[in-house]
Amino acid sequence: MKTALIQNAPRLNRSNLQASIKTLKELSESADVAVFPELALNGYMLQDKVYEDSWSIEELSELCIVSQAIDIVIGAAIKENGRTYNSALYFSGGELLHMHHKVYLPNYGMFEEARYFFKGESIETFETKVGKTAMLVCEDLWRADSIAALAAEKPDIIYVIANSPARDFSDDGLLIEQQWDAILRSTALLCSAYVVFVNRVGFEDGLGFWGGSRVITPTGEIEYQLERSVPSVKTVGLNRSLHAVQKWMAKID
Repeated sequence: MKTALIQNAPRLNRSNLQASIKTLKELSESADVAVFPELALNGYMLQDKVYEDSWSIEELSELCIVSQAIDIVIGAAIKENGRTYNSALYFSGGELLHMHHKVYLPNYGMFEEARYFFKGESIETFETKVGKTAMLVCEDLWRADSIAALAAEKPDIIYVIANSPARDFSDDGLLIEQQWDAILRSTALLCSAYVVFVNRVGFEDGLGFWGGSRVITPTGEIEYQLERSVPSVKTVGLNRSLHAVQKWMAKID
């Protein structure tokens, strides 16, 4: 399976939709799945703009059309039944196959998501052409119960999309990156799954996002990793034979 990691810097306006469609059309013959960051259709520091810039599903019909050629994982502010959510969407075969609303909304320090978004209810798996799949949005993975729920389901692949700002620099590097790496590796091992992590880059209102998108194998190893802070679109192949062996081993008690 060829997966395109799209480590970009979304703008704080609705132009992201057409920019994303352009990228998807360029990738449609070289990748099976394209993965964008959290809030890729909106930008992160929306604040009150969320009420005018959030999307209804009907407004994203162009993504349905493009998904006839390539599966799409993308983050967006979604309005639904009078509420606005920070969501991950999976388009495939000309339709919206699954939508996940972010369950854990950070509301501390530099984060104010709980002021502008409603929280989702659960993390669920769903079937795609590459097997059982799950999607999480950033803070969702920073909870033991999230990882426990995923481990019980044993998905084949977990997509984690993020807007993680750079912070806590030290002589040993970027502490937040080290923490993310530990959580992603642990999730891959405990769930016997591939974990695809895509984090944005660029700056918004004083926040700098560090990127560092990566693919973790079911054995907890980094198979691919993008540069920190640099916009990049990279198509990589997942070693599915390794995954099959790891899944088989995990079922032996």
